[in-house]
Amino acid sequence: MNIVDIIVKKKEKKELTRSELEFAFNGYLDGVVKDYQMSSLLMAICLNGMSDLETFNLVDIFIKSGDVLDLKNIPGIKVDKHSTGGIGDKITLIIGPIVSSCGVVVPKMSGRGLGITGGTIDKLESIKGFRVSLTEEEFLNQIKDIGFAVTSQTKNLCPLDKVIYALRDVTGTTDSIPLIASSIMSKKIAGGADKIFIDIKCGNGAMMKDMASALKLKDIMERIGKYYHKETICEISDMNIPLGSNIGNALEVIEAMEVLKGKTGALRDLSVKISKEMVAIAKNISLSDAEKEVLEVLDSKRAYQKFLEFVKYQGGDINSLKVSQYTDEIKASRNGIVKTINALNIGRLSCFLGAGRVSKEDMIDYSVGIVLNKLVGEKVEIGDTLFTLYKKDDNKIDINIDDYYEIK
Repeated sequence: MNIVDIIVKKKEKKELTRSELEFAFNGYLDGVVKDYQMSSLLMAICLNGMSDLETFNLVDIFIKSGDVLDLKNIPGIKVDKHSTGGIGDKITLIIGPIVSSCGVVVPKMSGRGLGITGGTIDKLESIKGFRVSLTEEEFLNQIKDIGFAVTSQTKNLCPLDKVIYALRDVTGTTDSIPLIASSIMSKKIAGGADKIFIDIKCGNGAMMKDMASALKLKDIMERIGKYYHKETICEISDMNIPLGSNIGNALEVIEAMEVLKGKTGALRDLSVKISKEMVAIAKNISLSDAEKEVLEVLDSKRAYQKFLEFVKYQGGDINSLKVSQYTDEIKASRNGIVKTINALNIGRLSCFLGAGRVSKEDMIDYSVGIVLNKLVGEKVEIGDTLFTLYKKDDNKIDINIDDYYEIK
């Protein structure tokens, strides 16, 4: 086989065979297929899609590139959760402690940022000492001891997805439904959980820009789950505006802690919704009974204590969190009501500040980001602070407010 022939075949909208997919993707893992060649193939897939058979085959190739965790010896039902990513999405840091405090095991393998969307692993690395790379033994011991752990992809779990994920991040190939589904479901299945919950973000700040795309992704992932005998529930949530107030790695950890300590708003509401669904499917109870359990562990601060236990168990010093001392307050130039906040542009601005990666080699600045001081529906007067920039230095950044806030 020849990688150029495979690229041309997909460019011509033809279906690739299992052997051709193995040749291309395993070849990239082995270093035979080069970055520029795989980038061309990924772009052809983005433009022309993949059939269901191609997608199922790619999931299987990703899984078989490494090991599969066996969680059978861990007591209880194991429920994994994944989000397709959005601006300000720190839900994992909230629902993990909540759900595990309700007695459900949450084994979580997470990724780094993809495009302008932040990654859970990057957020956790803003905590000094936090170990994001656990061995399989450490991971299993932790979920057995405290019911919740987050690790980056180990070397032996879906290593092929790991390298493809990094390449997609920097080559403009993040928004392909077959590639998204293959990446997510291969990791979830290899992670060994009994049941899978997926939060599909939909809107201008997500990879799924419209409901039709979100529904298509939901359908293919649920069918992949069925194929592997894993109960998979996908829910669609809005990402036309940022989730919560804080965007940026350390800033998002801080906001997650605030929610666990009692902060109300849309972020808490979505966290409760996802948590109760996970508890309900794990315990086979009604959503109303599951919600009572979720609210009890939140209101009693048991979930917050679980978060602190989780951070300490993985070596983190929660007191080490810091945000940049260099800030700019962006003021309103008119009176009115905040009608919408552009999640896409806020995400791009956060990435420009240094909270995300433009190339694979980029280093993230964990201390930078954005805090939204005014949210949708709130009244604004001239001179009010709309949002605050946390920057890497004291250089001035020119901001056109209308690119970010619609005020009427």
